[in-house]
Amino acid sequence: MTNLAELEFVALDITGKNHLSWILMLKFTWMPIGLGDTIKDDNEASSQNKAKAMIFLRCHLHEELKIEYLTIKDPLILWQNLKERYNHQKTVIIQKACYDWIHL
Repeated sequence: MTNLAELEFVALDITGKNHLSWILMLKFTWMPIGLGDTIKDDNEASSQNKAKAMIFLRCHLHEELKIEYLTIKDPLILWQNLKERYNHQKTVIIQKACYDWIHL
């Protein structure tokens, strides 16, 4: 298995400006290695896969985010916290894209 900490992957920025691309890259990276279920509600992922997911997530977070979420041990909870923190940006980006298309 590949070393999760060494995968070429951009860390989630503290401002969240790369949140959408970070989510997509994470999901595409996790599908082939079987970690995608660890961030789904009511998952039955093994403790080993949860640990691998946490290693991967922590290695790909901005240093300040690592400190802020240091006590979280479940990848689903960390995923939900990050989603709650940054998901509002999706709406802003989509609205701006629609505005840009209207004025072309």
